[in-house]
Amino acid sequence: MTISLHAYFAYRDAVTALRWLERAFGFETTMEVPDENGGIMHAEMRYGELAFTCFTDDRQYERPVRKGDSVGHGMYIALDTQDAVHAMYARATAAGAESVWEPELSEWGNYRCRVADPEGYEWTFGTHRPGLPASW
Repeated sequence: MTISLHAYFAYRDAVTALRWLERAFGFETTMEVPDENGGIMHAEMRYGELAFTCFTDDRQYERPVRKGDSVGHGMYIALDTQDAVHAMYARATAAGAESVWEPELSEWGNYRCRVADPEGYEWTFGTHRPGLPASW
């Protein structure tokens, strides 16, 4: 049996979000279906082995409010090295991502950073691979 997990995001301006995610993180848009209002009915993005979908938020879904330094949930993407974490952070902040956490070693051994995209979704990039035994 093959099982995969995929996230989905509702962006108020999904067209702009797709272009920003490509520029800021290097994601590749693999499918983009426009809606009748100039937005996105369904889009798919890929980065390595991960993939997610997004669409235009025409219902104005409520967004969580940041409490302290986080909204309490977001996407986590495992990268191979600390240098890759630094490079992703630099690329994202150069594209206008808001820094939540600069690259640093967490208390439990994950070298990671976190940024928020222009619509407030949080993206964490780190060296720990959830589900695998920790090597620290």
